[in-house]
Amino acid sequence: MVCQEQEALVNKVLDLYHKISTLATLKPSKDVDTLFTQLVHTCIPHTPFIDITKLPTTIQEARSNLIRLCGEAESLLETHYSTLLVSSFSDENPLGHLHVFPYYSNYLKLSHLEFNILSQHCEAVPTKIAFVGSGPLPLTSIVLATNHFPNTTFHNYDIDALAKSMAKALVSSDPDLSRRMVFHTSNILDVSHGLDEFNVVFLAALVGMETKEKKKVIDHLGKCMAPGALLMVRSAHGARAFLYPVVDPSSDLNGFEVLSVFHPIDEVINSVVIARKCPIIATASLSAEQGFDGVGSMALHNKCPEEIQSVFISGNNHYNNGNMTEELVAQEKL
Repeated sequence: MVCQEQEALVNKVLDLYHKISTLATLKPSKDVDTLFTQLVHTCIPHTPFIDITKLPTTIQEARSNLIRLCGEAESLLETHYSTLLVSSFSDENPLGHLHVFPYYSNYLKLSHLEFNILSQHCEAVPTKIAFVGSGPLPLTSIVLATNHFPNTTFHNYDIDALAKSMAKALVSSDPDLSRRMVFHTSNILDVSHGLDEFNVVFLAALVGMETKEKKKVIDHLGKCMAPGALLMVRSAHGARAFLYPVVDPSSDLNGFEVLSVFHPIDEVINSVVIARKCPIIATASLSAEQGFDGVGSMALHNKCPEEIQSVFISGNNHYNNGNMTEELVAQEKL
């Protein structure tokens, strides 16, 4: 029964992949929107029966291509709406009309989820947060800065100069956000100075679409971030891995202590991995029993998750005592 379910789902995804790959353009249109909506609705249901890593090579190749198509379409969609917001609402604050973006409610839920996760592991309100891969419509930074961190400065990094200029134009009409939002045109692999100033670094799901690319970025952040700083990485689980790259907490986060892995089971697509940059140890004589690798950095226990359970993240946290909407997620205990 499980094999039949998996085969049916994979076949449907592959059929949509072939239709998407034959489109003349991935710019927003009725055909593009329809196909990607069908793809999301196919992949979003909870699918514990599917393990992406065990699929045949041909399907793995199709999945990699599909993720790149999704990334291109997402970028074009954000570009379209960033332009639309600035041009249509230039006489007023464009940020007051973010709800016109089709997936705005998902960003609200994901940012709320990430804020609650942060609150479980961050002792104080972060003063500086970096977002790597912010794009032309930096919704996560905007939502976090507006709803959750009203006194925090956000530094947004993107490799695309046009994306940077569009994002900057979008927030320029808001006096508060334009003061607290800083935008950089940079390949994060070329940024070696300044990353140690951030309390928290977010890594967008589509920065590093292949495992090697993603791991290279994470390794670079591990070298440049301050010991004790938090890394928020977006991943995917189950059939949602046809839409976004997967980060393996047991092998892709060397130099970090993995704190929690959360797999949403609602319409929020991305999983969230939070990890802490390991402290730099001055001696190499610590024993393996103490959890160190003997070469001056904390060793990660290479264990697979043993249990997945549904949990509620409480709205009560270190940052405020207000009642927040609870998000239902699945937590992998590492």
